[in-house]
Amino acid sequence: MEDYDPSRIEPKWRERWLENREYRFRGGKERPPYVIDTPPPYPTGELHMGHVLNWTYMDVVARYKRMRGYDVFFPQGWDCHGLPTEVKVEEMHGITKRDVPREEFRKLCEELTLENIRRMREQLIQLGCSIDWWTDCIDFENEELRELGSYVTMDPDYIRRSQYGFLELLEKGYAYREEHPVNWCPRCETAIAFAEVEYVTRETYLNYIEFPVADGDGSVTIATTRPELLPACVAVAVHPDDERYRDLVGRRLVVPLHERFGERDVPWEVPVIADEEVDPEFGTGIVMICTFGDKQDVTWVKRHDLPVVKAIDERGRMTEVAGEFAGMEVERARAAIVEALKEEGYLKDREKITQNVGVCWRCKTPIEILVKEQWFVRVRDLAEDVKRAARRMAWIPEHMRKRLEDWADSMDWDWCISRQRVFATPIPVWYCKECGRVIPADKDQLPVDPTRDDPPVDECPECGCTEFEPETDVMDTWMDSSITPLVVQGWPDREPELPVDLRPQGHDIIRTWLYYTTVRALIHAGSEPFREILINGMVFGEDGHKMSKSRGNVVEPTEVIEEYGADALRYWAVSSGAPGSDVQYMTKTIRRGYRFAKKVWNICRLVKDYVDPSLSPEDVEDELTTADRWILSRYHRLVRKVTECLEESYRFNDAIKAIEEFAWEELADDYLEMAKLRLYRPEELGEGSKRAAQAVLTVIVDGLLRLLAPFMPFVTEELYHRLFDESVHRQSWPEADESWIDERAEECGEVLRAIVSEVRKAKTDAGLRMGAEFEGLTIYVEDGELADALEDSLPDLYSATRAEEIRVEVGEPELEKVPVKVEPRMDVIGPRYRELTGKIMEYVEEHGEEIALELRERGKAVIEVDGEEVELDGECVDVEWELRVKGGEGRAVEVRPGVILEIRGL
Repeated sequence: MEDYDPSRIEPKWRERWLENREYRFRGGKERPPYVIDTPPPYPTGELHMGHVLNWTYMDVVARYKRMRGYDVFFPQGWDCHGLPTEVKVEEMHGITKRDVPREEFRKLCEELTLENIRRMREQLIQLGCSIDWWTDCIDFENEELRELGSYVTMDPDYIRRSQYGFLELLEKGYAYREEHPVNWCPRCETAIAFAEVEYVTRETYLNYIEFPVADGDGSVTIATTRPELLPACVAVAVHPDDERYRDLVGRRLVVPLHERFGERDVPWEVPVIADEEVDPEFGTGIVMICTFGDKQDVTWVKRHDLPVVKAIDERGRMTEVAGEFAGMEVERARAAIVEALKEEGYLKDREKITQNVGVCWRCKTPIEILVKEQWFVRVRDLAEDVKRAARRMAWIPEHMRKRLEDWADSMDWDWCISRQRVFATPIPVWYCKECGRVIPADKDQLPVDPTRDDPPVDECPECGCTEFEPETDVMDTWMDSSITPLVVQGWPDREPELPVDLRPQGHDIIRTWLYYTTVRALIHAGSEPFREILINGMVFGEDGHKMSKSRGNVVEPTEVIEEYGADALRYWAVSSGAPGSDVQYMTKTIRRGYRFAKKVWNICRLVKDYVDPSLSPEDVEDELTTADRWILSRYHRLVRKVTECLEESYRFNDAIKAIEEFAWEELADDYLEMAKLRLYRPEELGEGSKRAAQAVLTVIVDGLLRLLAPFMPFVTEELYHRLFDESVHRQSWPEADESWIDERAEECGEVLRAIVSEVRKAKTDAGLRMGAEFEGLTIYVEDGELADALEDSLPDLYSATRAEEIRVEVGEPELEKVPVKVEPRMDVIGPRYRELTGKIMEYVEEHGEEIALELRERGKAVIEVDGEEVELDGECVDVEWELRVKGGEGRAVEVRPGVILEIRGL
């Protein structure tokens, strides 16, 4: 066999698996189905290391479950809609969504998405993911999309299913339209859900502003980070128990700078109210309530029935109510208003602070809270149902469940599902131009685009009006992706069989994708969506920071694959940490994965000519040596452990570590070395002994490749074909045979390994190659049974050590410590004895052994030099001791209690 070369073998198997449609879901009753609800990624065009981690996890599960006898459905969808694509199109073409017609903008988005899907599909194939590219989940109308995945959310049929879900939410009373404060991204010019708000730490200023008292003399100072919201200040609040401001409650304050602001319906003299949610420790303990600075403002406005003043528009600019500051962007307006406050004498102080700022998770622009008429889904009513569903699903790791429960408890607002964008699923409703009644589409006319299509009625059933306004808003992209477990089961054309078996995903989207999916499954199917949820963490760069292009620590998966192969990259993914934990990308781990693949390759290259599937250990049991029984026992323990790791919490890292340690340390380093002579010299050790070694190697190499196949599919496929002329991925999972697990054989095997290890050390110390022959070994063993087992293993020891003679003696030898090297220390003797130094050095070199023995017995040695007695202590000489069998010539080593090894001739 030639050397291991992933660049040669991996493309071959990728092509063959695709040609043979190797991983297509078969259906039928021959094998039980196993359904994976795989994440449909945004088609950015490039896989990143987070994708690699996630998809490797799910692919290991898919391959493992096939080997366990399941008919695995491993679909791949693409979640096309949403802001990332629109933002990219705007950047590429130097436009905004308003600069071109709606259809033209959507077409540009579709073209970019199609191109990106093609690239990402190839990268998933390159990674070795055993995805079913041939079983459709939807009835594709776009044939170009059919070739790219199991479903694509921009295909008309997926849009039909998503709109069907909306109409069902509407029918069941979960979807509603209402004017309500919403999180708004001024950059993307759309509402976003709370789950799409990220929080970042930024530096800002706390501004201390003087508010005059309206009905009397004096003033109070209020600290705020948002002076630009002064035009929208509608009240001031204090804590009811705050003695400083108790007399202020019920009075009014004058909004500073109002003479320079515009007109508003609300008086500029605002009331002071008491509320227990005011923090007396923040700033001056008195806060202004603006519409709207944050969620707390929304709560106070609702609680105290306060008016609403709109100071910021949809594009993040100040409205007319800001007067001379109208039209300015928020940041510029803030600076200008601060300067005006200084000029007018209202600004008393400024203090630099850090604060958490809510930003859009896509473009990182600080969000505003605006009052808008939007579509919502009632999720707060389902909080307890969601938590009960979460407890019915198995979480890996279990503690991740609390993230979903905490999010369900924290929902103050319902899910805002409407977006003011273009490239997304249209909301399938129209509005009566006269009375505003909502006219939903009929389900049988889906998919529809209200901006192009007519409503299902000719006149309004409420008022008889024949004119209608189309809904121009589109759905939140999570409305599309939250129905994936339903869609992969054929919904709504077929009743879905929930829960599906597995949901693999990152912990960063528990509060979005997982939460919304659970809500939708409960509403549409009355069931929790999954049996198991497998969580992966985030990927950090080698610098310890989360991978990001801005930090320059991003590593491209395709570059790693080109240099080291996909198997090495997958090795990094499964070995770097437990599910749910964040992991660090490390080149040294990739290199270790490459070396491990090469090690397995070399193991198989060594045994290729000796593999014989017609032999089994049971057939040659009488010829098995202790080493054979040891490695068989260790192998069956390995099968049991790896199976447990995959069956219990998908401990991929523990599984691959166990496989690697067995293959590298026990099989390659020890057993193969022990078995070589039996394979190479049957004329000396017997044909039966060779057949026994062949039988053992055959079952172990076969099982090793099967165990490793889900993790490193390419190298194992190549090797299995070469050794057994079959696909490893079509084989059944190995079974641990408890009858072969033998603690006594393992005990003896560990002694054999220790003996071989000591011989290797001795050869290294002597500067000899590992294959060099030497005089011999004597093994002294107190345990008679162990001695007999070692006698049976002499051929293995001869093979591994290349000793010319090996003897096993029962009993405990008498040992002694012998000085083998005695060196005088010039740095101690010189300063101490000066003119006698030279002669002392000569004496020590000639009589080193007797001096060392005297030092050991008395702690000092007295010698005569030039008629003078000289006393040497332990500082004067360096002594190297060696343990020996009394009367013997070789070095003795205590291999373990009750086992002494004498090495002769090294």
